[in-house]
Amino acid sequence: MAAAELAGLFAVYKPAGVAWGRVRDAVETRLLRELNAAPGRSPRQRVRFLPAPAPGGGGAVELVAARVPVLADHPLVRGPRFRKLKIGAGHRLDVKASGVFVLGIGHGNKLLTELYNCHLTKVYTVGGLFGKATDDFSDTGNLVEKTTFDHITREKLERILAVIQGTNQKALLMYSNIDMKTQEAYELAVKGLIRPMGKSPPIITAVRCLWFALPEFQLEIHCLHETQQYLRKMVHEIGLELKSSAVCTQVRRIRDGVFTADDALPRTRWNLQSIQEAIWNCQLKVETELEKTLGHGENSPLHQLDGDTAEHALQECP
Repeated sequence: MAAAELAGLFAVYKPAGVAWGRVRDAVETRLLRELNAAPGRSPRQRVRFLPAPAPGGGGAVELVAARVPVLADHPLVRGPRFRKLKIGAGHRLDVKASGVFVLGIGHGNKLLTELYNCHLTKVYTVGGLFGKATDDFSDTGNLVEKTTFDHITREKLERILAVIQGTNQKALLMYSNIDMKTQEAYELAVKGLIRPMGKSPPIITAVRCLWFALPEFQLEIHCLHETQQYLRKMVHEIGLELKSSAVCTQVRRIRDGVFTADDALPRTRWNLQSIQEAIWNCQLKVETELEKTLGHGENSPLHQLDGDTAEHALQECP
């Protein structure tokens, strides 16, 4: 039953300093260990003729039919039942970034593609530090220069953020390929569905300052088609616009489409039961988003995730 239910989407929390591939591998290793530790099917039985003392005694031996287990089904002979899981990764996070990281198991890999085609907004909290610049825009890079920052105020920072958001709103409309004077544009705007439905440069849909205490500050950034390095460079450019410099101290994803930080399982919960529950809890909102954005109904891959198809999520040894 556990194996049959293991197909769908779930989110884990990726810590900073760890590559996304190692996170995926750690989840797979833990799931394989628990699946193989669970009770398996009973060994097959085979009729064999075994020697036994004859009823008359005198040392005579006769062959008696008996049912014995097939040795090929013994765990020490067969090896682990499950050796590989089909686990796919959603939007990646680089080594320095942390936060919500979506994974798909089995037919959940199809859903990852569907969600990618929805071009959903991702939300980050990004920390910054005024007064220095580095070669990679992060606080751990090689120092390039130091600058003064006493002249910077929250009001000046927020004016720069307003300019960034206004510029990106124009780009959003341009890459959405929608005539804003049509009824279609109005209906999409009401549903919050105005977004590029194809490739585009990174677009910031909203940005605001969460807190400001010189030389530190923190931003909340809503964006599409970004990379974490793009967000670090954005912090650097904000420093330049304020006639100073700035480095990025943190990039943390708090939302990836329908998945929030509350949905992301911490490392202590990367186990079979928690992942099964996470898949079940997120199934409805994933289906709702696909139907709203792509118009999927009964043909949605979610309707295929029953016990008959979930078995393909696992590579079980014969």
